Amino acid sequence: MGDRPANARYTKSHEWIVVEGNLVTLGITDFAVEHLSDLVFVDLPEAGTELAIGDTAVEIESVKAVAEVYAPVSGSVAEVNTPLVDNLDGLGSDPFGGGWLLKIQATDLGPLEGLMDAGAYAQYLETAEPS
Repeated sequence: MGDRPANARYTKSHEWIVVEGNLVTLGITDFAVEHLSDLVFVDLPEAGTELAIGDTAVEIESVKAVAEVYAPVSGSVAEVNTPLVDNLDGLGSDPFGGGWLLKIQATDLGPLEGLMDAGAYAQYLETAEPS
């Protein structure tokens, strides 16, 4: 699990976010993928969907549970990783690359300021999950 991108920010609910201008790319971390295991379905929004911060942006179903991925910012869905709908392998094998979920054209990046960097997220996992 040492390959988390240094340019990403991380949430306590195990999402990662990369910001380029006002475009926010959203995915779930390797930790989330590992704990969901056996992914069977992903429900992605359509491009153009308006999201408010905290809205459920994506639902990912595994044989164990359904996980909700929340919008870290408000804005419009600019792009969706539609190949994931038919093939969830990218989510498991490359959660920080080919496994991205969607891109949001953000109206305000302020809410992202308090998110963890890769080092803080790794420390969070150590305290959140006893080995």
